[in-house]
Amino acid sequence: MAEVSAQARIEAPPEKVWARLTDFSSYGQWNATHTGFPGGGPASLEVGTVYQENMKLMGFPAEVAWTVEACEPARLLATRGKGPMGVSLAMRYSLTPDGDATTVRADSEFTGAAVSLMSGKLKDSAAAALDESLRRLAGLVT
Repeated sequence: MAEVSAQARIEAPPEKVWARLTDFSSYGQWNATHTGFPGGGPASLEVGTVYQENMKLMGFPAEVAWTVEACEPARLLATRGKGPMGVSLAMRYSLTPDGDATTVRADSEFTGAAVSLMSGKLKDSAAAALDESLRRLAGLVT
């Protein structure tokens, strides 16, 4: 298993950050691993919603089938996905009010046989992508 996290303080209220985080038409503007939604972004973010995403993981294209596991507007978005070669993924965005700003924490998890073979490289690549994504998100929101 490989787990990575990143955190950023964004100078905007949680509702404004949430609006950009869940605006799937502009997802590629901030998410460093996103390359497209083959069937369009999710129509809703209710628990159980399923959608497909094309991504680049460690420079390689990957299609992931995501399922929304938890959604609390302006607080939490958690998804779990199935990727290529039996890899399972989890992604969790937590938003916490911090005065006039918001602390955003992104946690990502990868499991599966293929992950154990490249855990170190995957962690480095995913950590860099999470940091870059939160930096871009902050730039779009503020």
